[in-house]
Amino acid sequence: MANFMYVFRGGAFVHQGLSPSEVGAHLQKWTAWIAELAKSGHQPAGNAVQASGKTVRGKSKTVTDGPYAEAKDLVTGSLAIVAESLDQATDLAKDCPIFLFDGSVEVRPVFEREGM
Repeated sequence: MANFMYVFRGGAFVHQGLSPSEVGAHLQKWTAWIAELAKSGHQPAGNAVQASGKTVRGKSKTVTDGPYAEAKDLVTGSLAIVAESLDQATDLAKDCPIFLFDGSVEVRPVFEREGM
């Protein structure tokens, strides 16, 4: 098994106008999806992130409020999983509830360092 990182962008957490019950129903879908990943041995671990924050850039380490990007490009969370291959990790991502609100999942292999 290898380690992979899902980086979530956009989705319901940046979608305006959802009622509390709609948000709750959507969160239940996330809970069910993550529980299924766990049940099938993919060891999910991660968190959603808030839209606010700070960005540090460049050699001068300039700090700005943000991130400021189009809502569809905002990172809204991440999840670490284990899978047999990048193809399997990608297939598992296809069931993510983020697609219900036109979000995206970036699937990245984790660089494994010797002795860590």
